[in-house]
Amino acid sequence: MKNITLAMDEKTIKLGREYARKHNLTLNSLIRSLLEQTARRTPSHWLEESFALMDEANAKSRGRKWKREDLYRVR
Repeated sequence: MKNITLAMDEKTIKLGREYARKHNLTLNSLIRSLLEQTARRTPSHWLEESFALMDEANAKSRGRKWKREDLYRVR
């Protein structure tokens, strides 16, 4: 296995170590896992994940209909 060097700010490293510790991981194994998951995704995988998350959210539109122009309106 090859070694690489990454540069990150100390706050991100600290937060990463805390997250890894809570999940019984090392920071190294956390980064390796996240990189593997990201690199192995197919281009359409993110779309499938997005729809799955929307289904899980169980949100209601209360009958409101959206038009394309509404998506570009900034308030």
